[in-house]
Amino acid sequence: MGKLFRWQEGRQNTGYRLFTMINSKRFALDMHLIAYPTGSSIPPHRDPVEPTHGHYRLNIEVRKAKRGGEFQCGRCLFRFWRISFFRPDIEEHSVTNIDEGQRLLLSIGWKRRIKTAV
Repeated sequence: MGKLFRWQEGRQNTGYRLFTMINSKRFALDMHLIAYPTGSSIPPHRDPVEPTHGHYRLNIEVRKAKRGGEFQCGRCLFRFWRISFFRPDIEEHSVTNIDEGQRLLLSIGWKRRIKTAV
């Protein structure tokens, strides 16, 4: 992800934009506002990480689109109302096309070392 405190195009090039507030390699932590205008989406994908780490993400939907913009995820660790907590490295996830209105999301992600059995 790019520069702090600036809007930039999302990496899938499907119309959504990111506003990065935290991007710490030292703490393996990021936080973004993600804006999805009408016509944008995110195709199904996984976010790969090093095999020694797990990736966790907490998404809070601040504004729902009038039509479309549904978050799709194989299995969330926790999902209630507009809050989703999931493993983007394991579960395929996507956002359906925004047909009307805009969607705004606060997304906080972190990586954690996975303990290996001895």
